[in-house]
Amino acid sequence: MKIAMAADHRGFTLKEQIKTALLQAQFETVDFGAYSCAPGDDYADFVVPMAQSVGHGDIDRGIAICGSGIGASIVANKVRNVRAGLVHDLFSAQQGVEDDSMNVICLGAQIDQFPFAWELIQKFLQARFKSEPRFLRRLLKVSQLEEKELQQ
Repeated sequence: MKIAMAADHRGFTLKEQIKTALLQAQFETVDFGAYSCAPGDDYADFVVPMAQSVGHGDIDRGIAICGSGIGASIVANKVRNVRAGLVHDLFSAQQGVEDDSMNVICLGAQIDQFPFAWELIQKFLQARFKSEPRFLRRLLKVSQLEEKELQQ
């Protein structure tokens, strides 16, 4: 599984810790930045290219980190074919994938610190979309809305 990561200055340290854990767990990782802790950077500059790689299907799953996780979630969800969720609990990390085909997890570095953030990531990566008719129907509605909005 190919995992992409992106974080701003507030999420930089957590991203680096998670990247190390992913590499130790033998995941292929792609780091979209930030590559240093620069207080003037903006999460969108890193999260958007990461989300685009997930949306295009080049990357299997994405991890976006900012201070609260909210900004990263908002911007990631602006990208076509991305279903990003702000997650602060183990149930949502798993259920978001199983029921809603979440492909980007967003974390708040000021809320979820390592090692709990690593537990969330593991749940997210282990989960699989259920592909049951009701979940497929809901996913189709989301895709149709996305297409409609893109045409306007």
